[in-house]
Amino acid sequence: MSGGSEGTFCLVLHSHLPWLAHHGSWPVGEEWLYQAWAHSYLPVVDLLRRFAAEGRRDVLTLGVTPVLAAQLDDPYCLRTFHEWLGTWRLRAQHAGTLWRGGPELLRDLAAREHRTAEAALADFETRWRHGFSPILRGLVDAEVVELLGGPLAHPFQPLLDEGVRAFALRGGLADTALRIGHRPAGIWAPECGYAPGMEDGYAAAGVRRFLVDGPSLRGDTAAARPVGSSDVVCFGRDLEVTYRVWSPKAGYPGHAAYRDFHTWAHEVGLKPSRVTGKQVAPADKAPYDPALAADTLRLHVKDFVDTVVTRLRSLRDRHGRPGLVVAAYDTELFGHWWHEGPAWLEGVLRALPEAGVRVTTLRGALAAGHLGPPVDLPASSWGSGKDWRVWDGAQVADMVADNTALQERLLAAHVRTETRDPVRDQALREAMLALSSDWAFMVTKDSAADYARRRARVHTDRFDELVALLSADPDAARRRAAELHTEDGPFGQLDARDL
Repeated sequence: MSGGSEGTFCLVLHSHLPWLAHHGSWPVGEEWLYQAWAHSYLPVVDLLRRFAAEGRRDVLTLGVTPVLAAQLDDPYCLRTFHEWLGTWRLRAQHAGTLWRGGPELLRDLAAREHRTAEAALADFETRWRHGFSPILRGLVDAEVVELLGGPLAHPFQPLLDEGVRAFALRGGLADTALRIGHRPAGIWAPECGYAPGMEDGYAAAGVRRFLVDGPSLRGDTAAARPVGSSDVVCFGRDLEVTYRVWSPKAGYPGHAAYRDFHTWAHEVGLKPSRVTGKQVAPADKAPYDPALAADTLRLHVKDFVDTVVTRLRSLRDRHGRPGLVVAAYDTELFGHWWHEGPAWLEGVLRALPEAGVRVTTLRGALAAGHLGPPVDLPASSWGSGKDWRVWDGAQVADMVADNTALQERLLAAHVRTETRDPVRDQALREAMLALSSDWAFMVTKDSAADYARRRARVHTDRFDELVALLSADPDAARRRAAELHTEDGPFGQLDARDL
């Protein structure tokens, strides 16, 4: 590892999907989970394990939300993902038969896809069958990654009642500690959502650091900053560097040579095309050529490393000391959305130290002295406009009102009992799932908006049903809670008395 003569770089990955088990399959639902698992989580973990075997430490900062961890440990999800991997292998085998007399690139694609599916099956059957937590714990124990946690079901925290917000954060941190034996000192705040004063709640929960988007710091992201009068520090995403890879308008994955995410050969369920051009119709796209993609990838690794070095030099010239660059992305970008993403990650993480850049975690950046003066943060997020409009705008005003009313009913129905009540626990679980930030995001962005609205309504209705049954028919309430727990069963330790 380099001594960091040019400065320090932190890669932060945010791993998150909403609770999808038992709530539909295609095109939105469990298929989303399985694709991200196969194409992002398996290869990224494989990369981290290889770094661990090489003795690398503090490679990157990895956020894993409690609701995603619950799915990657869930017995039902483990079984059905295993079946999905087997089907993937069969689809690739079928493609090999169907394309046997076709173009060489298609024949090669089918063979590669079959080999990849075989390797994924072997990896899953030998390392993943007991879930993600044992794997993640090994990476955390070996200090290959710094782990970030978060609140239970990824709510947009600024819109939560303070009591509900504190409960969700405490519960999320406790869930992570239960799974891996470590309580995270940092979090990826869902959607980077922040409201002034939230640092006090973080301090009370034992959170020492969190992420905000660069504009929250007016672009001054060259060091971590204590927030207000607290000891809690924030790190800002450096958008000048981050957007080289992925921005609302451009980035590497849209290059013509890369595998196209949106174009399917539906007869085999594989993606056979390269991007070719943004205005090219799916039927007219060129076949995917891995050699062409690999050549492009090398250029993009070099471009990113050059961008980081140039940015660090400009920060040193401006501030008179070594600077910090934090680049943060959704983990699902690497492999799921961008087929070549895991290979790009490996290339960058190997090339940056060779270019004189210290590669470390947020924890490591603080140890290296990248701490600036205190700052007062504005209300903000990493969404459109860098404010709250995605989760609190006109398109989702009804959902915001519904969530506010749900929280009021949740708090009004809260009764502290001497022993755990599985009905109240399940009602609280449904409320947490209803408050997920994903539903408003999907509606505002018009991405499976009907599914998102239905999910928010289903969980809200289930909460109300259980609360009503508690008063009317406690035996029926217990039976119904047990039924719902088979579908919505994350956070088994959740205890409504802690609200």
